[in-house]
Amino acid sequence: MNAISELSYLGIVSPAYEEWIGYGTNVLGAEAAPAGPDGATRLRVDDMGYRIAVHPGEEDRLGYVGWGVANERHLAEFVAHLRSHGVEVHHADEQTIAERQAADVYWFADPFGIRHELAWGRSSYPGTFTPGRRLEGKGFVTGDLGLGHVVLIVPDIEAANAFYADVLGFRLSDRIISDIFNLRFYHCNERHHSLAVAHIPGMVGINHLMLEVRDFDDLGHCIDLCGENDVDILLSLGRHTNDLMTSIYIATPSGMQVEYGYGGLRVDDLTWIARTNHHPSIWGHHRSERYMTAPPGIVHKFEGQATR
Repeated sequence: MNAISELSYLGIVSPAYEEWIGYGTNVLGAEAAPAGPDGATRLRVDDMGYRIAVHPGEEDRLGYVGWGVANERHLAEFVAHLRSHGVEVHHADEQTIAERQAADVYWFADPFGIRHELAWGRSSYPGTFTPGRRLEGKGFVTGDLGLGHVVLIVPDIEAANAFYADVLGFRLSDRIISDIFNLRFYHCNERHHSLAVAHIPGMVGINHLMLEVRDFDDLGHCIDLCGENDVDILLSLGRHTNDLMTSIYIATPSGMQVEYGYGGLRVDDLTWIARTNHHPSIWGHHRSERYMTAPPGIVHKFEGQATR
């Protein structure tokens, strides 16, 4: 069953949550939204109330990944589907539903302990998005394609595929397999991928969030702004083999990365054929020294046993 229609929102926890205000507006071009009840920094990238939340906490960790479903009926049917496959699904409390600015929210943990939320009816305020800095294209590619994509780190890629594809209903777009990479990319709408999983034995977490701008010059401006704001570019300008995204990867105030890109591929399920690539990029994406030495995102050791 396929009910998930978009990556709707992302929540992380970080002691550097306040630094995300200036970083999000001055570098990314997001708009600062009113803080959450716990003081969380919230960022808008379109007319939704917010898409990114960074909650205060003593250490960096992935809080939750929020997936959007079309309506109340789809959510109820999908919850029933998950429970029929042995997934323990919880109805969020009223405070959480209000925080997510949604009509309703359910949540569950994947085989690696990552919290995923299902939401419908999130608040939108048409015509109100104001970029935090000049954006030639006036914003980001969102709408029916959702926030962007996330790349999660998993200790068992076959267990991940069994859960995300067979249970959650994500469709495989393609794979990248080489001597150092083993990733699978999944779509739930026309965006080439809203979810990817990267295999790192014994580790679980998030590698990056991708944001796609509407104008190539906005990507160029971001490169300049990284230098002006002392933000490390971890992977230089390059173009991917699979989704044809031209992008950079930049550090954030927390452990995860942001891929800032332009020109991502769209897929059509009627004609799309999944392929295997053996290199992640056609050109560029050269690794910095910090990329080579820093952790691959917000990660922690996986202590459990994933089931397939």
